[in-house]
Amino acid sequence: MTTTLTPEELDAFGAEMDALRQRTLADLGEADADYIRGVVKRQQQFEVAGRAMFYLPPLWPFAVASLSISKILENMEIGHNVMHGQYDWMGDPTLNSRIYDWDNVCPGEQWKHSHNYIHHTFTNILGKDRDIGYGVLRMDEDQPWHPYYLGNPVYALLLMVFFEWGVAMHDLEVENLVTGKRRLSENRALHAGIMRKVKRQALKDYLLFPALTGPLFPLTFAGNASANLIRNIWAFNIIFCGHFPAGVATFTEEECEGESRGHWYYRQLLGSANISGGPLLHLMSGNLSHQIEHHLFPDLPARRYPELAVEVREICQRYGLDYNTGPLPQQLMSVAKKICRLAMPTRAKSQPEPTGRTGPVAEPAVAA
Repeated sequence: MTTTLTPEELDAFGAEMDALRQRTLADLGEADADYIRGVVKRQQQFEVAGRAMFYLPPLWPFAVASLSISKILENMEIGHNVMHGQYDWMGDPTLNSRIYDWDNVCPGEQWKHSHNYIHHTFTNILGKDRDIGYGVLRMDEDQPWHPYYLGNPVYALLLMVFFEWGVAMHDLEVENLVTGKRRLSENRALHAGIMRKVKRQALKDYLLFPALTGPLFPLTFAGNASANLIRNIWAFNIIFCGHFPAGVATFTEEECEGESRGHWYYRQLLGSANISGGPLLHLMSGNLSHQIEHHLFPDLPARRYPELAVEVREICQRYGLDYNTGPLPQQLMSVAKKICRLAMPTRAKSQPEPTGRTGPVAEPAVAA
């Protein structure tokens, strides 16, 4: 069971995490630049190969597989991490967080606000972090139950299948439109940006590239849709395994009022979970298999997370803090059980003992 730290211990814990981050920043260099450029090159090769194979119908399954790998790499190891500002230090405009926009119906600028700022600042604070349930699911006992949540498993399945669309609609706060907490007029600018991106993505995947294959249009259309579906399912599973398996903590706004930098790190640690596995899993997950390290150090190149994990885990052991990790099937099963369990009324969980907080709320070092 995780230890409750004193204010002095929280300060010391935060200082160790800050020092670890600074050491890594000072060590960034050519190897990191070569790595991300290499991933971009491989991603482009998979995309070209996939689109070329659509011209040969017998190779359709291989075309879908190749395009799926390309889309997963682009969204997870490239897009997500580049838009976090992890490679801004390189001075490469093609890998700059202010310019890059990913192969996804969610506009990059919108995602950077909802994810980089809101989610990473208020990670797992009920009422502040809208990624808890994405406005669709009940993912915590302290979320008030309503008969609507009897559909939790169905909503989760639909969100998984249409995940990029769910992410795109996230900032529109559809659930607040339904309840009247938000006015439709407040969404006009966001809606316009989403529609521009949706049109661009739809034209590319469902008109332009299928049309280029002539009479093979239906097969290519289906292939592009299949690749997007595979990417959606994979991204949903990786992200949910990093945020919602058993043992992941949530916090109240009162608990985090005036929190110190140390408590911000403490909250990131307890509000995250890792997925154990090999280099291929880490690559295809955008290293979000190290969600703990990502929440602790969102602006550090994700390729550094495996080495950082060794030190983070050792620090956690010294402070008596839980380090939530497990293989993908185990974490997936844990998430599935939680989704089904929280579809039913549950007793609100008891709150942990209060921890010491000092100083102003700490902002994470991310490119918002």
